[in-house]
Parts: sequence; C-alpha cells; structure tokens
Amino acid sequence: MSGTLEIYGTLGPSCENTEILRQMFAEGITGMRLNLSHGTLKKNAGMIDSFHEAAAREGVSPSLLIDLQGPELRIGEVEQGRYLMEGSGVFLVSREKALPDAEGDAAKEQQAVIKGTSCHGGIPVPEEIFDHYEEGMILLIDDGKIRLKASDLIREENGTRIRALVLTGGTLLSRKSIAVQERQITGNTLTKQDLENLSCAAAFGVTDVMQPFVRGAADLAEVRKVMKESGAGNCRLFAKIENRAGIGSLGEILPLTDMLVIARGDLGNAVPLWELPYVQKEISRECLKAGVPFMVVTQMLASMENAPVPTRAEVSDIFNAVADGAGAVMITGESASGRFPVQAASYLVKTARMGLKWREKEQRESKQQDSIKKGDAG
Repeated sequence: MSGTLEIYGTLGPSCENTEILRQMFAEGITGMRLNLSHGTLKKNAGMIDSFHEAAAREGVSPSLLIDLQGPELRIGEVEQGRYLMEGSGVFLVSREKALPDAEGDAAKEQQAVIKGTSCHGGIPVPEEIFDHYEEGMILLIDDGKIRLKASDLIREENGTRIRALVLTGGTLLSRKSIAVQERQITGNTLTKQDLENLSCAAAFGVTDVMQPFVRGAADLAEVRKVMKESGAGNCRLFAKIENRAGIGSLGEILPLTDMLVIARGDLGNAVPLWELPYVQKEISRECLKAGVPFMVVTQMLASMENAPVPTRAEVSDIFNAVADGAGAVMITGESASGRFPVQAASYLVKTARMGLKWREKEQRESKQQDSIKKGDAG
C-alpha cells in the first residue's frame, strides 16, 4: 500500500470557524471526522456548513467521516466543570433511574469529591455497569483519564448504587465513555441516534461512516444494511477495533470493511497499556496481508492540545504508523478542542508524508533486491 495517504482532523469548537478549516485543508488535511457520540447531524449543521464552505474556498473535496455512537457505554449528563478528587469517594447511579441526593453521611461523602459544586446523586452510568459489577473492578472514564475502583454494590428500595474510590482524578464531562478495565461490556450495535443520523447522512454530504467497537461480521452486516436502506449505501464503512472481541474477529471483519481503524483509546483500556504497541503491530500486519487499508488514531499529537509544538515521541509515533503501512492517520481532541488546530494539522500532515516517503523508499529498495536476486539466480 503506497502512494495514497488520508489525513484526518476532527471537527469541534476549536475549528468550527470556516477560515480555520480552510487553513487546515491548505496544510493538507484530506478529511474531517465528526464525533456523533454527543449529538446529531442536525444539531451540528452549522459546523458542517462551515466544513463545506471551507472546502469550496480552498478548492478541495475532503471526506466527511461520521463516528457513530455504536455499542460504546457512556455516562449521562453531569454538572459542568465537575471535578473528582483523587482519593475521594463517589457514587455511581443508574443513568436511566437517577437517584435523588443522598442524605446524612452519604451526602457529605458525595460533596467531598466536588470542588465548588453539588453532587446531585452521583455519576449516572449505564445499567450494564451494574449487571457486571465485581468488587475491585476498575472503571475507566474518558479513555481512562479518570479511574475509579468499585468497592460496594448498595441495593436500596429506590435503586442501586456503586460506591467507588477515585484513583485518578480530573474534570468530569457529560457523555464521556466508561469502560471496565480489561473486560468487554458493550450495548447494541446501533443506537436510536445512530439510525437517525444515518437516515440523513447523504443530505449532509457524509462520505464515510465509522462504526465503533466492532465485535464481528454481524455488526458490520447490520450497519451496511441500515446504510443501504437509509440512502447512505455509497458511503465507505470504517470498522473501529477497540476491544478483544474485535481483535479476535479480524479474519471475518477485514473482508467487510473499507478501512480498519486501530482506535488506541479504548483499545488501550481493553488490553494492558504496555501490550498496545504489540497489538497495533499485529493488526497492521493482518491488514497488510489482507490488502485492507488501516487507520491509526488517538493521542497522536495529544500534547498539542495545549502546546504549539509536539513532542519527539509523538512525531515518531505518526512517522512509524505510516512507515508500517497505515493508509490513514487522524487527530481528535487536538483539532476539536485544542488551542492550536492549524499547527497540529501541519505537523500531522508533514510527519505523515515523511513516513510515506520512507515506506516508498523501502519498497523501491526491496524491489531492487528482488531484481538482483533473480539476476543472480539466472
């Protein structure tokens, strides 16, 4: 796989301005992702209009990739700016059956985890978390940026709660992902919101659809069927590998996807973090053997959310992903909410192109060596 390279940014508040998007396209960004975990295409119509206008101004035809909700589990709505302090206790409550504020000592414990706000009944989480409760299980919120350790399952007349210890604190935001470390807990392939978004994808100019947490061929078959029925059948389908089920089902997934996505955020929750580079290499190799293009994503330029220049490790990561055969790379928060979206786009594009240059050099040298061997054999 050489010659073609797709380079994606992610749409968000930091790059919703038409001029910023135009500058990103001028730097060489070939497509933009829209994360629909937190909203619909209709609610993001203004940002999509800016995307199309910027592309027209720059004279390019970038891809518009929508990232569906899929079976990923997420917390519910929480107070803006809520902060969980390391070492404090917190309650997890049902997202569907939110509990009222606790009283007495429980209320004091809840208040202890918040700086300047009230708790309002704990962190709302999906029912699946309660169904799979085990004492000591580690809960990872927002790709593990916040880590909790479950200690008690409390059953009461008005509902069930999980008491947990905050291992790694941070600011809690609504609708962020939640997972149990090294365990697979997921929901339905497509949500009601996914069906709504697919029904109007063509009208918004969507070119690609990304399905999260693909577990096997059945997930992709279901999404393909809905895409065709909703008028989005011409869109490419990207399969995100984010759990052990996806890793184990690569053989049946690869023939059914247009692009395989090595999504290292949740994948790094599903396997020990030190194993993640090994898993990335293994998936890359399987994609190359099958002739299926693959994308590498997550934290490629994470430091650039707050800094105008990346780390040496980050540019090496991008370079090596492309040198190893990646047909696409993508930044997420760096462009969606970071302070330097255009600079991040520039570093991503320039570094990825150097990785492609190296890959093509190796391919040329390999062909030359094969020719020499054939000549010697003759």
